[in-house]
Amino acid sequence: MNIVVCVKQVPDTWAEKKLSDSDKTVDREGVEGVMNELDEYAVEEALRIKEASGGEVTVLTMGPEKAVETIRKALSMGADQAVHLVDSGLHGSDALTTSYALAKALETIPHDLVILGVESTDARMSVIPAMLAERTGAAQLTFARKVEVGDGTVKIERQTDTGYDVVEAATPAIVSVVEKINEPRYPSFKGIMAAKKKPLTTLTLGDAGIESEKVGLAGSGSSVAEFSARPPKQAGQVVKDEGDGGSKLAEFLASQKLV
Repeated sequence: MNIVVCVKQVPDTWAEKKLSDSDKTVDREGVEGVMNELDEYAVEEALRIKEASGGEVTVLTMGPEKAVETIRKALSMGADQAVHLVDSGLHGSDALTTSYALAKALETIPHDLVILGVESTDARMSVIPAMLAERTGAAQLTFARKVEVGDGTVKIERQTDTGYDVVEAATPAIVSVVEKINEPRYPSFKGIMAAKKKPLTTLTLGDAGIESEKVGLAGSGSSVAEFSARPPKQAGQVVKDEGDGGSKLAEFLASQKLV
């Protein structure tokens, strides 16, 4: 089974993030980029399927040149090859245009299954998997906590608020995974060295047949209209306990409509 894993480079989770004054997009240059955490689980699941059933794992990412660092990590984990969609015209793309660009890039990669994390830590929209399925005509199986592949089929346990659903579909299919699905492996030294020699294909808009007016800030259906700096923290309220601390705490919580 040939699997494509979509990964994204995002600003470090613990770094302070800000928007650019010029175009109101996330400033990705002034902060360290890392692989989206949930995409690590997607890579791990693809590798486990490959190890059990054979096939190849291809990593696909859309992003600036520095996103190659994220690609190298996925390759060092064990992916066979990678495709990097990189073009200045993609800057500022929202979820709608990103799904279009990724769908066009997928047309260049033979695959039976596409796996990705259920959301990215920089946007937390959880819509790319469903949008990809709609654009490619593939079945969508989302919020997977367990994945099983068969002869032309894929079955998942779909995590819900009350338990899980069992969902099955024919391939090709789009699967998004949650963190309960596995424990991602750490790249070994051997894997890190091998990653440097693995095939990495770079695609521009023209290479992927992407229409420039349908991506980037110009093609996006949503944009940031206005933003402001986070207000400074206010000093907390100190309550002296004179035997009635519990009552004062209850009154405070009630006044803030927290109880």
